[in-house]
Amino acid sequence: MKLVSYKTEDREHLGVFVNGHIYNLHSCDKQIPNDMSSFLKDSEVLMERALTINAKIKSGEIEPKEEAFYEVIAPVPHPTSCRDGYAFRQHVAAARRNRKVDMIAEFDQYPIFYFTNHNAISGPGEIECMPDHFEKLDFELEVAIVIGKQGRNITAAEADSYIAGFMIMNDMSARTLQMEEMLLNLGPAKGKDFSTVIGPWLVTPDELEEYRTDAKDGHTGNTYNLSMTCTVNGVQVSAGNMADMDWTFAEIIERCAYGTDILPGDVIGSGTVGTGCFLELNGTGLLNDPNYQPQWLQHGDVVEMEITGLGRLSNTIRRADTDFSILALKK
Repeated sequence: MKLVSYKTEDREHLGVFVNGHIYNLHSCDKQIPNDMSSFLKDSEVLMERALTINAKIKSGEIEPKEEAFYEVIAPVPHPTSCRDGYAFRQHVAAARRNRKVDMIAEFDQYPIFYFTNHNAISGPGEIECMPDHFEKLDFELEVAIVIGKQGRNITAAEADSYIAGFMIMNDMSARTLQMEEMLLNLGPAKGKDFSTVIGPWLVTPDELEEYRTDAKDGHTGNTYNLSMTCTVNGVQVSAGNMADMDWTFAEIIERCAYGTDILPGDVIGSGTVGTGCFLELNGTGLLNDPNYQPQWLQHGDVVEMEITGLGRLSNTIRRADTDFSILALKK
């Protein structure tokens, strides 16, 4: 099932995406709320009701009214929190090699994550960035999960049952801001907090069952053989696979939930797939060819991410009409 959040006349709604059309769930079953946040709070019960509606639409048993005029927004427009992991060893190793530093041994000992701004969630469409963001503006190709039930001190062996669904994530990054502030050994902060893009819909785990594969040796939890690509202005720049995750989402959840509650509506990203950002691609290019021309996102660029089973997430980058700069305020 593909759950989608959308707007009609500035009102948010919850629907299912079936055969290229959006159908409002609340209109089919009045016990299903008309927004994603309320749905996820009781998803253990409501998910079964939504799956039933979805199946009846597909079979033609019910003929709900299709939404005609709408704007698709982030599937989880108001996450309770947003974390991002660091699960792909290939990306971490390449980025460190490009900086001529050794691979950090701790990567293989435990998964890590950071909190980003859950109030700066974007969906498909335009992404407005400030002038300082365009100082090495970057995409990051990732998968994200959404938590569907509350839990604490969850083991990796049971953690997959807490996942309500999967989405594409673009962890937008302003690299100049990020690198400057992380010299102080704190962050990332302003380099990351302006936009995290998720979408185009939330795909429930049952839809990905045919792609499920074994975790890497010594790891616990489900992973999936899902091709991941990113194009900029129609030119493919990144290609990877979710199956290359070294740390599984189950193991990331285990760490996230240690000594604290995870909540319905929490979003957790995988971290960047190998080749999944310009920072890595530029570093590799310069390492192999001193004349390599680095590339960063520019005003008007169209960024499209596609992941098997999860759809295509398309965004157009826009520059805000302002000269305000925090880089210019440095002492």
